[in-house]
Amino acid sequence: MFKSRSPKLILASLLAASLAALPFTASAADTSSVATVELRIMETTDLHVNIVNYDYFTDKPTDEYGLAKTATLIKQARAEAKNSLLIDNGDLIQGNPLGDYVATVDKLQEGETHPVYKAMNLLGYDVGNFGNHEFNYGLDFLKTAVAGSDFPYVNANIYLDDQDQDPSNDKNAFTPYIILDKEVTDSTGAKHTLKVGVIGFVPPQILSWDKANLEGKVIAKDIVETAKKFVPEMKKAGADLIIAVPHSGFEDIPQTPLMENSVLYLSKVEGIDAILFGHAHKVFPDASFEGKTGVDLAKGTINGVPAVEPGYWGNNLGIIDLTLEKSGESWTVKDSKVDVKPIYDTENKKALVDADQTIWDAIKEDHEATLEYIRGPVGKTTAPINSFFALIQDDPSIQIVTNAQKWYVEKHLQGTEYEGLPVLSAGAPFKAGGRQGANYYTDIPAGDIAIKNVADLYLYSNTVNAVLVTGTEIKEWLEWSAGQFNQIDPNKSEEQELVNYDFPTYNFDVIDGVTYQIDVTQPAKYDAKGTLVNEKASRIVNLSYNGKPIDPEQKFVVASNNYRASSSKFANPDGKRIILASPDENRQVIIDYIRENGTINPTADGNWSLAPFGNANVTFETSPAAKEAAAKADNLEFVADSEGGYAKFKLSSAAESVNPAPEPTPTPEPTPEPAPAPAPAPTPKPEPAPAPSAEKDIVHIVKKGDTLYHIALEHGTTWQALAKYNELKNPHLIRIGQKILIPVKK
Repeated sequence: MFKSRSPKLILASLLAASLAALPFTASAADTSSVATVELRIMETTDLHVNIVNYDYFTDKPTDEYGLAKTATLIKQARAEAKNSLLIDNGDLIQGNPLGDYVATVDKLQEGETHPVYKAMNLLGYDVGNFGNHEFNYGLDFLKTAVAGSDFPYVNANIYLDDQDQDPSNDKNAFTPYIILDKEVTDSTGAKHTLKVGVIGFVPPQILSWDKANLEGKVIAKDIVETAKKFVPEMKKAGADLIIAVPHSGFEDIPQTPLMENSVLYLSKVEGIDAILFGHAHKVFPDASFEGKTGVDLAKGTINGVPAVEPGYWGNNLGIIDLTLEKSGESWTVKDSKVDVKPIYDTENKKALVDADQTIWDAIKEDHEATLEYIRGPVGKTTAPINSFFALIQDDPSIQIVTNAQKWYVEKHLQGTEYEGLPVLSAGAPFKAGGRQGANYYTDIPAGDIAIKNVADLYLYSNTVNAVLVTGTEIKEWLEWSAGQFNQIDPNKSEEQELVNYDFPTYNFDVIDGVTYQIDVTQPAKYDAKGTLVNEKASRIVNLSYNGKPIDPEQKFVVASNNYRASSSKFANPDGKRIILASPDENRQVIIDYIRENGTINPTADGNWSLAPFGNANVTFETSPAAKEAAAKADNLEFVADSEGGYAKFKLSSAAESVNPAPEPTPTPEPTPEPAPAPAPAPTPKPEPAPAPSAEKDIVHIVKKGDTLYHIALEHGTTWQALAKYNELKNPHLIRIGQKILIPVKK
């Protein structure tokens, strides 16, 4: 594993000896007096490649996000302070078409500088931390990208997988922490060298979320336990101040091992002086944290530790101002102030700062290449595609995705033991408002569809997976999905909000191929994390397949993505249900599906709906751009514009849907594979590989989690080349123990 470029850590024993031997320098304040230093710590987090203020999905500039805007705040904040640090908290290199272009279209090569670092190097960042999305493109790509950074990276809780089952000898995959020798000026103008320790963390769940990239290479350990190990070590190494940078959110729930959002408990680790957090795309301090355990909103502290979380995509700059006092050789935090500075006034819809032109200039060529890429044509749509109503009824923005996935999986199961099983398809609304704001919706007009529109439909660089589940397991999967809604009391007359915004919309899976209703008058069976909270609850009613109640024992193939298939206990109950792990991205499959059709009709098929909830006053918030479409429906009544720029609607219990009667596009006939294999025996054997040449071939033995795509990446070739070389009739179905020959490059 690679180590980031950073100063070497000073061994505790040598440091202790040297401090004892060295006289106090004249540049520092007199040890008999108290020196006061004001230190400003600035944070960006979850930029997701939004370096310039440009929305690649709508193909136009925006004032609401982008590091080019945040850069102006950074420069202003730095000018106001004698002493400052600037730290980034990850989820940096993935998240929009610019990131995809650099990672997959015109792939970044060794020696080239990733556009994020072309910009960030201009701003003088001091340290960076890895987020979970840093691993989406694999460790090799991450290494190549980070090599272009002028600032060091830290991570303490990822270790090399030595597979010896002995945690005592585990070695860090990255530099766990850094101690910066920061020259600071005190209130009298005297200079001091402040030793600032910075330690970083990432959610341990990366091992599930990016299993194909990480399995067998690294392991991840608990954030809090890792902090307890390293913070005392940092103190011994001479750190005067310790800043924890967890790519992790705040949750006021009981602590669990390998907790994803662990900031509440990290704040209790002795020795941490400040916390810069992220991952959850929230703002802290903020009124939404009122009453949470350990939170003092007035001071911006968690269990007494100053902490900040500055939103996402550069829409805010996080600032912690510390007042430090030095008495003798010891520094103490005497006071703190926490602030989050926005780049945009969401209430008045007004830009608060101008973009920094130097950031735009830095990535001009990358930006223009991305625009050319996203404007490439795919096909046509006969009707608009939007996600305004994706949380209240079957929706065209999901239907297109599930249709494409089903088409792809059926094609690639031909000639396998699974051919002939019913194929369902699961999709979720990735852009449906929520914490991302009232403009965060898919909205594609009728007419031409370009690559940028497909990227708007499917945000993530997931790959297609298929799982094998039973009718009973389909119901439990949908029960979890139904946690998207609050429980509605049909006997109440006062207003009741339908959507539970603590449940991420990207987990609201719609499963096409079955029909069902969701009874929101019943309690949810599972919470957002999939924990059973009401064992006897049943929100999913009238669940049917082919017009009949679903058979609990019947087996179904469900098309989905690698994220859901590898990390969800509902999609993969025993961890052994993945029957197809494709190298193809879901986004590319949608592009291929649209191209094969040419012109599509994006109408939803209405396979699910909300069950009647009586005369309850149920409200639902969505984009104000939905007003025109909602006016044509009998089940929605506009109430008022609401906080945050949303439009509030009253939803009737049983009326005509806002979607017109379905006229679905016929699924195209699968294109047969060249020389298709005959149907195998019930217990298939791995396809034999050609005999290796001792001079030319490397033999790769397929292991758990491998796909041909990732094997190809590991050996510097393409999956198509490997499929051809190994004469694989179905390259999407490789099996553990199978031999894949890798031709050695001449």
